Amino acid sequence: MVSIPEYYAGKNVLITGATGFMGKVLLEKLLRSCPQVRSVYVMVRPKAGQSPQTRIADVINSKLFDRLQEEQPDFAEKIIAVNSDLTQKDLNLSKEDQATLAEHIHIVFHWAATVRFNEPLKDAFQLNVLATQKMVTLAHSMKHLEVFLHVSTAYANCDRELIEEVVYTPPVDYRKLIESLDWMDEKMVSALTPKLLGKRPNTYTFTKALAEHLVQQEAGSLNVAIVRPSIVGASWKEPFPGWIDNFNGPSGIFIAAGKGILRTMRAANDAVADLVPVDVVINTTLAAAWYSGAQMHNRPKNIMVYNCTTGGINPFRWGEVGKLYFFFKINPLERAFRRPNLNLRSNPFTNQYWIMVSHKLPALIHDGYLGLTGREPRMMKTINRLHKAMMVLEYFTSNSWVWNTENLSMLMARMSPEDKKVFNFDVRQLNWAEYMESYCMGTKKYVLNEDLSGLPAARKHLNKLRNIRYAFNTILVVLFWRVFIARSQMARNIWYFVVSLCFKFLSYFRASSTMRY
Repeated sequence: MVSIPEYYAGKNVLITGATGFMGKVLLEKLLRSCPQVRSVYVMVRPKAGQSPQTRIADVINSKLFDRLQEEQPDFAEKIIAVNSDLTQKDLNLSKEDQATLAEHIHIVFHWAATVRFNEPLKDAFQLNVLATQKMVTLAHSMKHLEVFLHVSTAYANCDRELIEEVVYTPPVDYRKLIESLDWMDEKMVSALTPKLLGKRPNTYTFTKALAEHLVQQEAGSLNVAIVRPSIVGASWKEPFPGWIDNFNGPSGIFIAAGKGILRTMRAANDAVADLVPVDVVINTTLAAAWYSGAQMHNRPKNIMVYNCTTGGINPFRWGEVGKLYFFFKINPLERAFRRPNLNLRSNPFTNQYWIMVSHKLPALIHDGYLGLTGREPRMMKTINRLHKAMMVLEYFTSNSWVWNTENLSMLMARMSPEDKKVFNFDVRQLNWAEYMESYCMGTKKYVLNEDLSGLPAARKHLNKLRNIRYAFNTILVVLFWRVFIARSQMARNIWYFVVSLCFKFLSYFRASSTMRY
């Protein structure tokens, strides 16, 4: 088989979702590692008064593309922005653009989707299912199409404990749901949603499962592959370690923990946190399209599905995520609310208690201080938003799944040694401690835009918070003594008994140590 860069040479590629987190990384990696690709068409809708061309210009002028800019200064000439809206009829494509895409496209990467877990069902269905249906219809018109690669999620079938690399038939026929949602009002849809979801936790996983089945049913003669990433995080190696540009998913948790706002969260310590670096997902995607396209005349009968996960290969557990505060104490975030200290609790009642003590009470005290000094109280609003986000994630932090990755292993085995280096997705090589440290630094540099020159001041601020904590604890002990101990003879006797017992133990251990030496 030809190498991956050789396969993409001279090809025209179409990408949806290129302005999103993963779409940007795909665009950068494709252009940098496959320099002979002919053109990359990106379907983009106008937004906030910006044209598709302006939005793409903003994307490629970001730090993510600095390395590509150095290596290939003229790379932007290959990018063609296409005015489109996936929620509109015919994708809102002009007749001219439809004809251009039909005549020139060889490979389609369908990334566009809503990733909001709590999206109303109608909205999630329109963006994740109907938009996919329109893209499949468009793909059928493409005369030279070799591969249609659909990006799903590893949690599309999270109602199962074992998830294999196959397309499962969902309990609801997407065709019937299209007809039903067309005439139902929002109130009816909202009432019906829990029954439709069944064991699935949200509309995101449900609609992604429907989209997979739709692709399978309507693919026809199309050469289709599906990639299912799990929880996508910051980059591992490319274009540089720790790159991340949003608060979504684990990034928001890490930042809240680093700021000292998030002190407790519900999670099972031994549950697998199936985190996968974004560059691993992109490399898997480019390799999957290469494999399907390079052997399109000798392809398997079934759709190739790739579970792009880490849990079964190199597991990382939520209990280890709880140690994030260690990294943030070494390289603290600026203007932290409290010293980082995150505790994971599996018991919901215990977690609720610590939410009151560690989150809401300090927030109320802080907001009271802001109110007294004439400033707008804001911490309680932040805490409430954080709790809403954490409630959405509890399902994933409290459960584990087993993913079959045989197709992923097969794909890796078919790659040449050089391709394995350039398009590396072997997570067995991933050192989690190093990755998490670079991830935490990435949130500081790329999400919060904090300069590393501010680290000494941030460390000084943490020391100040530590001293405040020690002073506060001392005051509490004194108050406890004055209110409860000093006024009661029985309390004093108990106190003196406990203190004397402690001294006896210390004396015993000191004597034992002396005798030993």
